[in-house]
Amino acid sequence: MTTLQSVPALGTHPAAGSLPSHAETREQLSKATYDLLVIGGGILGISTAWHAAQSGLRVALVDAGDFAGATSSASSKLLHGGLRYLQTGAVKLVAENHFERRAVSRQVAPHLANPLTFYLPVYKGGPHGAAKLGAGVFAYSALSAFGDGVGHLLSPAKAAQDVPELRTDNLKAVAVYGDDQMNDARMALMTVRAAVDAGATVLNHAEVTGLRFTRGRVTGAELKDRTTGDEFGVNARLVLNATGPWVDHLRKMEDPNAAPSIRLSKGAHLVLKRTSPWKAALATPIDKYRITFALPWEDMLLLGTTDEEYEGDPGQVEVTEKDTAQILDEAAFSIRDQQLSRDLITYSFAGLRVLPGGPGDTSKAKRETVVTEGRGGMLSVAGGKWTTFRHIGRTVMKKLEQLPGHVIGEYAEGAVPVSALPKRLPLPGIANPNAVAHRLLVDGPAPGPRMAADTAKHLATHYGSLSFDIARMANENPELARRIHPDAPEIWAQVAYARDHEWAETADDVLRRRTTLTIRGLATDEIRAEVESMLRK
Repeated sequence: MTTLQSVPALGTHPAAGSLPSHAETREQLSKATYDLLVIGGGILGISTAWHAAQSGLRVALVDAGDFAGATSSASSKLLHGGLRYLQTGAVKLVAENHFERRAVSRQVAPHLANPLTFYLPVYKGGPHGAAKLGAGVFAYSALSAFGDGVGHLLSPAKAAQDVPELRTDNLKAVAVYGDDQMNDARMALMTVRAAVDAGATVLNHAEVTGLRFTRGRVTGAELKDRTTGDEFGVNARLVLNATGPWVDHLRKMEDPNAAPSIRLSKGAHLVLKRTSPWKAALATPIDKYRITFALPWEDMLLLGTTDEEYEGDPGQVEVTEKDTAQILDEAAFSIRDQQLSRDLITYSFAGLRVLPGGPGDTSKAKRETVVTEGRGGMLSVAGGKWTTFRHIGRTVMKKLEQLPGHVIGEYAEGAVPVSALPKRLPLPGIANPNAVAHRLLVDGPAPGPRMAADTAKHLATHYGSLSFDIARMANENPELARRIHPDAPEIWAQVAYARDHEWAETADDVLRRRTTLTIRGLATDEIRAEVESMLRK
């Protein structure tokens, strides 16, 4: 953790230069030959690009949409050990998940993750008894070496003080445990930034229209810049297909006869305004295997998730009326009706879990990562979960090291194996967010208004020490110090920063993923037009 004394003053923090333009990056990609081309800018592709660049490989990363534009920004926003995995006896998996969770939240990105207390209510007639859940949360906390406290049982009265909307009828006890929470889109963007800092070249809104072949081997891709329509190509010695729900679509470009390798499960969520403060999250058992979450997140309440097989177009996944009704009905097991009014819903979103192909209930399927090699030598990676994103990047790199020809070594002389990389390399902006927020409040412009406390806290917990670059922009231009919307903490300097330093090309890039305006239900037509205008400057 960075201490207060080590956070630089606003006037001394080094400002990063602006990014190359889309056209400049496109030109760079088309002229070079890369050791590794990663297709897919979700967290699996981003993490692999980050680790590959750290290893010394020449790396390119492209995505048809925005970075983390699909499932990677449609998660339950949790870094967690996976309490439900104890049901199946996957003790080693839970311990590994806890290790990764704590590494990210304590050493890699403490500015982007925060601890969250979970209450697991035990109702009369529920699927689990108090003794079983009490033992379960104790074991769960033991597997994280009690780093988040000791899992225990709590009285309904005490739990209701922390969560006033908790339904107490027939409530026998409440089991307590700890995990961590994040803004998934911000975590992904900081990881993209880390990959670029390590030497990777990245481009979003660049769709793969075909693959390049040399003597039957995949050696690159044909692309189309969705922002301009320009077509170009990228040459690479090895191509990694990390397109998530689209992984089989790309595999068929390599081999039209490729058999399906995955199946998809849809997870839907609702975002609501809160009717009272929530000091803890609820994890309510629905049946033997499923839990529904109610999470205080970004000053809102996040409800979900669903888990059902999905066979449609991945690009058309959406929250249906059936999903909304299911989420609200399941939330009603433990939440009072006034908090579940449909009038409070500000946003809904759905993502697709990528699961290994095969029969069975998707809710019981393992969330494992599968790496396969196609007929043309293209590697495909699919599955996994957000909590272990660093582990997945390392796993893919180890697979590359084991390939015939050894992409590390033969293609990149002097490159180092992933085992020699720093184990807990921090993401950009690492700092103690409380210290950053304090400095933002006290280091404002000499003449002029101070930064609002909610804005300072928001910047500190979404950018870490990079907040000082945004504050400097606001200090130099009062127009950028304005709030984007009166009911949100964001300021216009964040839009300019997203344009210049975070690859934002569209209003959705800014409003949905680089800020929280969309999820708060505040992305009005007027704000959208002003954002689009700023992006064109």
